[in-house]
Amino acid sequence: MLEDVLRLAHVIGAAVLFGTGAGIAFFMLMARRTRDARLLAHVAGTVVIADTVFTATAVVIQPITGYLLATSVGWSLTEGWIVLSLILYVVTGLFWLPVVWIQLRLRDLARLATANGASLPQEFDRLYAIWFACGFPAFLAVTGIFWLMLTKPQFALF
Repeated sequence: MLEDVLRLAHVIGAAVLFGTGAGIAFFMLMARRTRDARLLAHVAGTVVIADTVFTATAVVIQPITGYLLATSVGWSLTEGWIVLSLILYVVTGLFWLPVVWIQLRLRDLARLATANGASLPQEFDRLYAIWFACGFPAFLAVTGIFWLMLTKPQFALF
């Protein structure tokens, strides 16, 4: 019973991480295409909230449920697929942390442009390009984690 609850919590956390990331990327991309500072300020503000409520919560829950699940099932934390999953999790985080700061900055730049009745500054475009580029390795890393969790391939890293 405990294993089932932990597995469910872990899968839901993974789905939240993947889904929120994909949703945020989609809505930011669609808003960016309009070049409307007011719309971008609103969407970026919503994205910041979504990242705080959903992504940050799942980021904390995932390693806890993963550890408890592995312990409950009897998996060694040194199994190759678990170690590689943890490495990919850290890689994802290394791309996510700057994205959080960039999202805050994009929101603030769009709000400032709206308040001044100005167009978006060049800094917005530069930061957006970095934000967009950071999404690809993070997405690939999370996809790799899903594959490892589902297939649990047997190999040794060390």
